[in-house]
Amino acid sequence: MSRPMLFQRREPATWRDRARNVFWPRKGLGRPFRYAGKRILRRSASPHAVATGVAVGTLSSFTPFLGLHVLMAVAIAHVLAGDLLAAALATVLANPLTLPFILAGTFHVGEQVMGTDSGLAVDLVDLKGLSEHLSFSELWEPVVQPMLVGALALGVPAAASAYAVTRVGLRAFRNRRRRGSGRTGSEKQKT
Repeated sequence: MSRPMLFQRREPATWRDRARNVFWPRKGLGRPFRYAGKRILRRSASPHAVATGVAVGTLSSFTPFLGLHVLMAVAIAHVLAGDLLAAALATVLANPLTLPFILAGTFHVGEQVMGTDSGLAVDLVDLKGLSEHLSFSELWEPVVQPMLVGALALGVPAAASAYAVTRVGLRAFRNRRRRGSGRTGSEKQKT
């Protein structure tokens, strides 16, 4: 007689349920962001270190180097003595829903800052096609360079905002937690 698995469903999921969960998870699309936020709030590092990690992760999310965001964030956070996990979690900003807007925004802002107009109506399909047929050196001037300039122009203010919000929020969270930990259960129910 075999025992049932601990977390097994009573009724197996149908193919429709599985397909729906791919596009619209049962717990919602915001769950990964809430999880990352809670993990960051509960870090034991100093508020400055955690906020530095979040700022670095936010800034790295604006760069055009897809697949390297986490590595860049962790390396820079290490150099700046920021929290490494907070840096890695903050790179969640660059996800499949936001990345098209981030890439297009950094490209267009970069072109405006540099005063160039490549004439490229860049969208993700164009970038994919360009990257398949051109080498990195051929992509540098028309695409990557404006995106890096735009990443700095958009990413630095976003990182500064992320630093301020995280530091203030973390201090408030810890103060509220400290004040709340001294009360008994009956006192907590009265307020």
